[in-house]
Amino acid sequence: MFQLEIEPRFCDTDALGHISNTAFPVWFEQARKPIFEIFHPNLDVKTWPLIIARIELDLLAQSYWHMPVEVRTGIGKIGNSSFNVVQEAWQDGKQIARGTAVMIHFDYTNEKALPIPDDIREKLVQHLVA
Repeated sequence: MFQLEIEPRFCDTDALGHISNTAFPVWFEQARKPIFEIFHPNLDVKTWPLIIARIELDLLAQSYWHMPVEVRTGIGKIGNSSFNVVQEAWQDGKQIARGTAVMIHFDYTNEKALPIPDDIREKLVQHLVA
C-alpha cells in the first residue's frame, strides 16, 4: 500500500469549513502516481497507457483544512486489462473518505483495451488489499 500525506489548502474547504467533496477526487488522483509509474515510469503523457473508466467516492466523516490528510492507495481486483485502485483518506486517526477507481490498460492509437503484461501484474499484486 502506498501512502501520501496531503496538507489541505484553505481553498480545499467549503463554506462550512469542511474539506470540499471536490478535493478528494483530485487528492486520490495525485496519490495514484505510484500506480501510474508501475505502468509508465517516465510518465510521458504522449505515450500514456492508462484510461480511467469509473470513479466511486464515499464521504464518511467531516474533515477540516487545518490537519493533514493521509491518502492510502492499494490495488483491489485485477482483471485481464482492468484493475481497481482502492483508496482511503484518513485525518486525525479517523477514516474520512474511501474510493475506488477502475483503470484500464489502454492503447489510445487503436482505442482499445490491452492485456496487463505479466511483469506489471506482478508489481500490482504486491499492493493488493483485502
